[in-house]
Amino acid sequence: MWFADDPRQVPWPTFLDEVARAGYEWIELGPYGYLPTDPVRLADETARRGLRVCAGTVFTSLHRGPAVWEATRERVDRVAGLARAVGARHLVVIPSFWRDDRTAEVIEPPELTAAQWRALARGTERLAREVRERHGLGVVVHPHADTHLATEAQVERVLDATDPDLVALCLDTGHYAYCGGDSLKLIETYGERVGYLHLKQVDPAVLAGVVADGVPFGPAVRRGVMCEPPYGVPALEPVLAAAQGLGVDLFAVVEQDMYPCPPDRPLPIAARTRRFLRSCGA
Repeated sequence: MWFADDPRQVPWPTFLDEVARAGYEWIELGPYGYLPTDPVRLADETARRGLRVCAGTVFTSLHRGPAVWEATRERVDRVAGLARAVGARHLVVIPSFWRDDRTAEVIEPPELTAAQWRALARGTERLAREVRERHGLGVVVHPHADTHLATEAQVERVLDATDPDLVALCLDTGHYAYCGGDSLKLIETYGERVGYLHLKQVDPAVLAGVVADGVPFGPAVRRGVMCEPPYGVPALEPVLAAAQGLGVDLFAVVEQDMYPCPPDRPLPIAARTRRFLRSCGA
């Protein structure tokens, strides 16, 4: 689910039904407004399917500094408030796209200035502090393709510049591989900062073409760059073993970017992926 409202996505009741049928027990809220935003109704709809909510997600533009703070806080409070009301423990924070995910239009330069990096780090810390104090949720920042937090160097820069007591990492194995990162190395180097996982894989052959052609992320997904495990990279068995070796409880949310796709395609993939991950000891 990429958008709150899009005719090429399945209706939200179908989504919830199929998640439960595939054997999963936890979901994220996804784009705000896709699932019901009334906490009582959302709690009822998830509970009667045996589902619970582990996190909400919000995109931010904190590198733009104080000018965006109030709008960011309003948006975050809306998402975090709903997440907390239905029992979630995390808020996944993703930097805004520098290239539009729907149109592929370049919105701003792909690289931040030194001042923008400082604004991003300080703004993320401030956001994490307020989310903890106001909503009782932990912030996990999510590296994402076509954002300013994507590559290995960018992820390390943010982790080195932020307070580990406030800011943890949502390691998305697919996005990190898409941008050239090594998830296993990241866990081994910054394991104490990993607070949450998104498990997915990239098709290396499709990715090679995407890189060679300079294809934006949205069209890359339409090419099938994100694929069903275990047919892509990174290998998830060693990643899961390394994560389990950290000795902490981590939510691991299973994803595969497939927008748009035939409505009957995700369910069997989701079920097979769950069986595969169980076979890896997850």
